[in-house]
Amino acid sequence: MGDNVEVGIYSTNEALRIARNLELDLVEISPKASPPVCKILEYKKFLYEQKKRDKALKSKATKIVVKEIRFGPQTDEHDYQFKKKHAEKFLKEGAKLKAFVFFKGRSIIFKEQGQILLLRLAQDLEEIGKVEQMPELEGKRMIMYITPKKN
Repeated sequence: MGDNVEVGIYSTNEALRIARNLELDLVEISPKASPPVCKILEYKKFLYEQKKRDKALKSKATKIVVKEIRFGPQTDEHDYQFKKKHAEKFLKEGAKLKAFVFFKGRSIIFKEQGQILLLRLAQDLEEIGKVEQMPELEGKRMIMYITPKKN
């Protein structure tokens, strides 16, 4: 803002006249405020600064990673333990976990076994993760989401 412009409430015409005299632009910062908030500045520079701010905020935003673990309805104990270990590692790294049981062919008759398997996994991982979505059948898959607990 120019050195000789005082902060205050000006009419639209007055603000435009001041902006023209300084060879700058009148930029509306907050249109919903009453009265609307405007600044006298160089518009191109304002856009550049705003893009820079948006880019900085975007880079600081956390990116949610979703890791998947697939089971069969009759997964044996060794495979279950192996996959549970991977699930623990994913949750400790801060990733969200999508655990699902895939039913091939006629194995859909073992829906209960798939649900029991996923609920067992949720119970085993309850210290490091919490269930975001309970087991739900979607087509030939029964899916459950687990998110890591905050420290």
